[in-house]
Amino acid sequence: MCGIVGVVGSPNAASILLEGLKRLEYRGYDSAGMVIMTPDGQQLVKEKGKIVNLEAALNWDELKGTCGIAHTRWATHGAPNQINAHPHVSGKVALVHNGIIENQKALKIQLTNKGHEFVSQTDTEVLAHLIEDFYDGDLVKAVQLALGVVDGAFGIAVTHLDEPDLIIGARRGSPLVVGVGEGVNYLASDVAAMMGHTRQVIYLDDGEMVTLRPEGIHTTTIDNEEITKEIQEITWDLDQIQKGGYEHFMLKEIFEQPQTIRDSFRGRILPGTGDVKLGGIELTDWELRNIRRIIILACGTSWHAGLVGEYLLEEYAHIPVEVEYASEFRYRSPIIEPGTLCLVISQSGETIDTLEAMREAKRKGAKVLGITNTVGSTIARESECGVYIHAGPEIGVASTKAFTSQVTILALMAILFGRRTHLSADRGTQMLQELVKLPDLVQKVLDQSDAIKQIAEVYAGHKNCLYLGRGVNFPIALEGALKLKEISYIHAEGYPAAEMKHGPIALIDPDMPVVVIATKDGSYDKIVGNVQEVRARDGKIISIVTEGDTEIAALSDHVITIPETMNFWTPLLSVIPLQLFAYHIAVIRGEDVDQPRNLAKAVTVE
Repeated sequence: MCGIVGVVGSPNAASILLEGLKRLEYRGYDSAGMVIMTPDGQQLVKEKGKIVNLEAALNWDELKGTCGIAHTRWATHGAPNQINAHPHVSGKVALVHNGIIENQKALKIQLTNKGHEFVSQTDTEVLAHLIEDFYDGDLVKAVQLALGVVDGAFGIAVTHLDEPDLIIGARRGSPLVVGVGEGVNYLASDVAAMMGHTRQVIYLDDGEMVTLRPEGIHTTTIDNEEITKEIQEITWDLDQIQKGGYEHFMLKEIFEQPQTIRDSFRGRILPGTGDVKLGGIELTDWELRNIRRIIILACGTSWHAGLVGEYLLEEYAHIPVEVEYASEFRYRSPIIEPGTLCLVISQSGETIDTLEAMREAKRKGAKVLGITNTVGSTIARESECGVYIHAGPEIGVASTKAFTSQVTILALMAILFGRRTHLSADRGTQMLQELVKLPDLVQKVLDQSDAIKQIAEVYAGHKNCLYLGRGVNFPIALEGALKLKEISYIHAEGYPAAEMKHGPIALIDPDMPVVVIATKDGSYDKIVGNVQEVRARDGKIISIVTEGDTEIAALSDHVITIPETMNFWTPLLSVIPLQLFAYHIAVIRGEDVDQPRNLAKAVTVE
């Protein structure tokens, strides 16, 4: 992994590839490269580090060809260096690959015994050699034979110098999308790479393969069975992935949250009945009333959103909820009983751990509902029903607006399910009225960005940080700690506030800042006691409190206020200052906020 771009039929192939790679920078990567089919042979250029390094190494006079493939790599097998960068070449075959070839060691031994020589430490190079070994003048056949013997996940683009107007793509577990043009066709791992060139796209499903030539596109299964794919239209604009005057994509996306939260509930609220309509949930009222258990499957930030959803669904729908790490779910023996609904949450809709967990749940008989941001994604296509969060393109690797949109959708689900059982119309109406106010309240928190930056300046040099929260704000403590870790590289941990005394309290001293989410709710008095415990040990306290609070404010070194709202809606407000705190600390420390090291936007390998 991480980003694939291909183009066939354009005299500007190299510049289109470079532009596409730049549009995929947000996905995270450590090297980049491209290969162009030219009259003088394959022209291969690869460089470690950022795309600017690749761009500086390009000799445009040598890159005059109409067909090529390119890649940004996030290292899995082998160090991030020029040799391990993609594309990988074997003879006249060139290949870029997202995913992992699990049986690469055995294949490498077989190929070495047949005289193949390897130069990299990657699993991808094995696949390039394997295709070359099978090649007898028909690249389509060679790719199909090679993919028939490999185990693992892949999204690939392949070229051959003897067939210079052909790109072959195939996928199993790693996304690929085809861009349809006139005399020019495109292949990429993300539609963003093709923006500005085409809006007509075809999403490949697992086990499918595509051949791209200037004159047209042909889709089959990897087993060579003919299939017909629907052409879809990209609905968002290029300017949605531009920074819009902000210093970083992450900051832009933090400040977009009043709008993205509003977009998440727009058209889905029925104010006259205190009810919710989610068109993608193809469940009858009878089916909704007979949900006996909900399992939420997710990873990372989406898992934290799922934890918030657990509180919401149990409180308002009275349905037992378990939140599972998708990466662990299918490696044990999960019990799926009749009446089990699985909510599968993924911003990209391509997270491989979440996708495989969803498939396992379906195999065991669960009803599966996807929650994703990406139209046409694998989870959106394979889930039985689902809901789009409508957050728009999220470019920053550290998720912000997608998180609050996911929580908003889970809040709507809690009301929807609750109204089918015990939740009254009056109570539903009251909850929705408060939800509709939240975008304006989020803006009030965002208006404190400069004040939060001043607090960040105090703590930017620290090496550790502890985040505490109770109840529905405990997941927000986890999310705040994750954001700080992701982009500033400061070690941070989130805990339920009551658990502090069961271990973490040993760490507290004047060099350990403690961020406490201490909004007014039923556990307020308890969290006052937790703050006093930190203060007694000279810990530095940064508190997130409800406007008008004086008690915890008096105990704190720094205070950030959020407006008052319903207790179970507070996560949509309390997470905002934590996003800003992490952002400002990372900027002060000089870190790459949008592309933090070692991280990728869409994790398509296990």
